Amino acid sequence: MILSIESSCDDSSIAITQIKDYKLLFHKKISQEVEHSIYGGVVPELASRLHLKALPKILEETKEFFPYLKAIAVTNAPGLSVTLNEGVMMAKALSISLNLPLIGVNHLIGHIYSLFIEKKAINDIMILLVSGGHTKILEMKGGYKNITELATTIDDSFGESFDKVAKMLELGYPGGPIIEKLAKNGDENRIEFPIPLKQSKEIKFSYSGLKNAVRLAILENRYSKEDIAASFQKTAIAHIVMKLKKLFKQKKVVNFAVVGGASANLVLRRELEILSKQFNFNVFYPELIYCSDNAAMIGRVAIEMYKKRDFSSLELEVKSRIEF
Repeated sequence: MILSIESSCDDSSIAITQIKDYKLLFHKKISQEVEHSIYGGVVPELASRLHLKALPKILEETKEFFPYLKAIAVTNAPGLSVTLNEGVMMAKALSISLNLPLIGVNHLIGHIYSLFIEKKAINDIMILLVSGGHTKILEMKGGYKNITELATTIDDSFGESFDKVAKMLELGYPGGPIIEKLAKNGDENRIEFPIPLKQSKEIKFSYSGLKNAVRLAILENRYSKEDIAASFQKTAIAHIVMKLKKLFKQKKVVNFAVVGGASANLVLRRELEILSKQFNFNVFYPELIYCSDNAAMIGRVAIEMYKKRDFSSLELEVKSRIEF
């Protein structure tokens, strides 16, 4: 079995995964959403202190699995340095005390493998990664060692834009599920927000302009919060769909997936289903419980790394940013 730890942002999580059949034997996550909601976003130092309390509590519940462990896996990049450190220091301590190899896992690759929890992986797949920190199109060929970035955002991420719009509307944090729920009761055609980079032939993303357009609409004080949420969500997703269409006209895709915290948005999933029929590809999603940060996805990557003896030294460092 492999014990995996995730602490890249505001979720403390530990999982136990069986190597031979990918079975998830234990998985627990303690969210910090309530503590951070009063600030409208994640406060790194507070998150670090909360991990310091939560991770040992979860670890205590996994002791029965210790005799069967073959490796300790942990997210070491990208993320908030102060929170990554909490998980990495715990992983190093376990690696030393149990005399087990250490596996440092790229958090973004973890999100890709959230598709394959308790399943065999698809090694050739194109991925849309949408979260509070990232909006990327990635292509994996032959497994986790060969991932290419095809496109990214030049400013705000998709998930970040939802958080900021929710904050402007004084709705709370995290913004994604709040905006999606509010939008159900709004008119998505009430406000015609500009689709970012509509005239650009480049395949890249941008949400700062849309965010500012929402801010101006709020200042007009003549639209309901429901209509603003619905119109914003429609435009934010239309931007992604528009860029994906450009890409699919240039590049043939067979398997396509959306992952990351914002992949839980059901409107986005619906639009990707429509695209899959238009461009004739298979579309995949993680289960909703595995969209946000979790240790189960880290453990799933770690199995692939363990089989390749892709271990880390005890000098493993945390990195707030990482490139493919």
